[in-house]
Amino acid sequence: MASFVEFDKVWLAYNDELLAKEQFAVEDITLKVGEGEFIAIVGPSGCGKSTFMKLATGLRRPSRGTVVIDGKEVTGPLKITGMAFQAPSLLPWRTTVQNVMLPLEIVEPYRSQFKSKKKEFEAKARALLQSVGLGGYEDKFPWQLSGGMQQRASICRALVHEPKMLLLDEPFGALDAFTREELWCALRDLHAAQKFNVILVTHDLRESVFLADTVYCMSRSPGRFVVRRDIELPRPRDLEVTYTPQFTDIVHELRGHIGAMRKTGVVVPQ
Repeated sequence: MASFVEFDKVWLAYNDELLAKEQFAVEDITLKVGEGEFIAIVGPSGCGKSTFMKLATGLRRPSRGTVVIDGKEVTGPLKITGMAFQAPSLLPWRTTVQNVMLPLEIVEPYRSQFKSKKKEFEAKARALLQSVGLGGYEDKFPWQLSGGMQQRASICRALVHEPKMLLLDEPFGALDAFTREELWCALRDLHAAQKFNVILVTHDLRESVFLADTVYCMSRSPGRFVVRRDIELPRPRDLEVTYTPQFTDIVHELRGHIGAMRKTGVVVPQ
């Protein structure tokens, strides 16, 4: 499988002063992610998970090493990515479908076609909303939606311009357990249908094991990938799999790695 994301010995210090002191936020990150692969990154708070996301989107350049995505070295912010965060941050004066269409007004080649193809783009946004269970809510305002509905709309907004990669930073962290599991399934179905790459940062180990092909554990700051765990659970995965011994064993194994790192900060043997 061809690599879509490739980090080669990447180190990042947030400024020249920290670099001179050899104080890095992340260090010596090397990984290859295949095309269409779903990876999850877990680890203790402050370990550099969000820093990794900034490197993957081109919002930060490495102090050392290279980041290559879709065959090109990353030298600035990427246009082929969509992002969703813990807070949906929908614009309150726009309806749900208008919020979802926002990237089409900003990102080329859609931006230059927006006026002439507005009806076509709107139909696309409505179809995407319907696919995640928001049919009938397209013309509601964000304040008329529940938190879970807002997060569904946020993910649709991140995907409407058909990015090759979706980056998710704790997207379901503020939701109740039932809503979170519903959104796992919505994301699972979108990924199965569209085959985009996904990088998910999460504190929820069950979430990482249910959704990802591969889970990476980061050490405490400076962040390094110290455990790589392939998730061999067959797809498509239903929520019933989360109650099986195989699933539970993987979650406990990852929890053990992170627990050991929290206590000692040392690399866990694999």
